[in-house]
Amino acid sequence: SKHMITKLRPNLDNKRLESLIFLCKKIVRQALVKVKALQKNHKYYFLDPNIKREFKADIDLILDELILHELKKEKINILSEETGEVKFNNNNLRFIVDPLDGTVNFLRDISECSVSIALFEGSKPIFGVLGIYPSLDIVWGISNKASYLNEDKIMVSKNRELSKSIICTGFPSRFNFDDRLQIEKFLKILKSFSKTRMLGAASISLFNVAKGSADYYFEKNIMIWDVAAGLSIVSGAGGSYEITETNEKNMVDIKASNGIIKVDWRY
Repeated sequence: SKHMITKLRPNLDNKRLESLIFLCKKIVRQALVKVKALQKNHKYYFLDPNIKREFKADIDLILDELILHELKKEKINILSEETGEVKFNNNNLRFIVDPLDGTVNFLRDISECSVSIALFEGSKPIFGVLGIYPSLDIVWGISNKASYLNEDKIMVSKNRELSKSIICTGFPSRFNFDDRLQIEKFLKILKSFSKTRMLGAASISLFNVAKGSADYYFEKNIMIWDVAAGLSIVSGAGGSYEITETNEKNMVDIKASNGIIKVDWRY
């Protein structure tokens, strides 16, 4: 961890890093309490007129306001799914926030969703915090150091066999279903795994890789706020990741794994 922290800007020493993680865990807990309180009465949603298959709901805006109200006090730049960019200075540090990753899961009561806050330096994840709903668990990790489910350390799987591996993936709202060649390549990758799971939230998929329940995660055309916290959690749990930028702002292709499983990406 000392090696990691020496690479960071001088204003982010160990003490500052710990205080920011503590703050983010506190904010995520507050957000989870809000989600639980609003669950029965805030199921209104509509389809975004600008993005096909993108659901929007008032719960996202309510949580965004709560989270940003607290984060802004730190005077660190912020990128939030709902608000966009909030600039305080020209340095490389920024929080990346998804007030509720897996909104459809929440609205339709399917599986899990999460409140997600990460801290990045440029394009590098430093730490991530997830609040899992409905379990109310707090999952957090520091890149290259350690990751935890509440206070219990989590580790990626030790599985070495691709044929026995589980991949988590999905089709995000902005996925291009018209690109037949890409879909054929995508299916070829999935075919090399034993099982495929689509959990409806990238953060939940990455959490499953971090705790060893899945071995690999791959998703194209995913927004950075969907994966930002999960990447640090996978890294801290002993895994690895790869971010590939796309032509669209804040949209990336992501591969994350236990660091052992190898996939042949040649076609």
